[in-house]
Amino acid sequence: MTKKDRFDKVIDWFQLNMPVAETELDYANPYELMVSVILSAQCTDKRVNVITPPFFEEIPDIDSLANSTQEKVFNFIKSCSYPNNKAKHLIAAAQKIIKDFDSVIPDDIDDLQTIPGIGRKTASVILSVAYNKPAFAVDTHVFRVAERIGLSTNAKTPLATEQQLTKNIPMKLWPIAHHWLILHGRYVCQARKPKCESCGLSIYCRYFQKGIS
Repeated sequence: MTKKDRFDKVIDWFQLNMPVAETELDYANPYELMVSVILSAQCTDKRVNVITPPFFEEIPDIDSLANSTQEKVFNFIKSCSYPNNKAKHLIAAAQKIIKDFDSVIPDDIDDLQTIPGIGRKTASVILSVAYNKPAFAVDTHVFRVAERIGLSTNAKTPLATEQQLTKNIPMKLWPIAHHWLILHGRYVCQARKPKCESCGLSIYCRYFQKGIS
């Protein structure tokens, strides 16, 4: 199977079987999404969705976050991973956005990556989810699933995976394709024990074909 054939088959399968795919983080605006995505690093969306309602009730916007204390933020997020670092990054991010971007979370990938706590993956999520701009976030699920299926080949970094995926997936599908691969990795193509026997993509999957050859 050629790479183009594999991409075509996988895209067709997802369009038929997962016509709606979106973030599982609960948010109401770009500010809430930014906070949630920063908190989600090495933490489950389920845990983040437990943390954020009281957080947003007490710290509802950029200004209140910028004027908060690390101790206060920590107390809201202490049940997630790396709460000290994340509390520090969240406050610094809000202060940076106020100082350099007139209190508006930017919609440019380079500008976003100048903000503390925001790398390329987080920036891409904000762009595609909050602003509906063409961006393809590669997290650990996307990195793993793309390699297993055969959508990426010998990609050593998330950026290399992103480049291969965006080269072969139509730009208009980038936002939903990102969620296709995340959700597939979260619930089917899991890291330790992929559910190949119940996976509709197995007939196109390089990992599965190697296993039965």
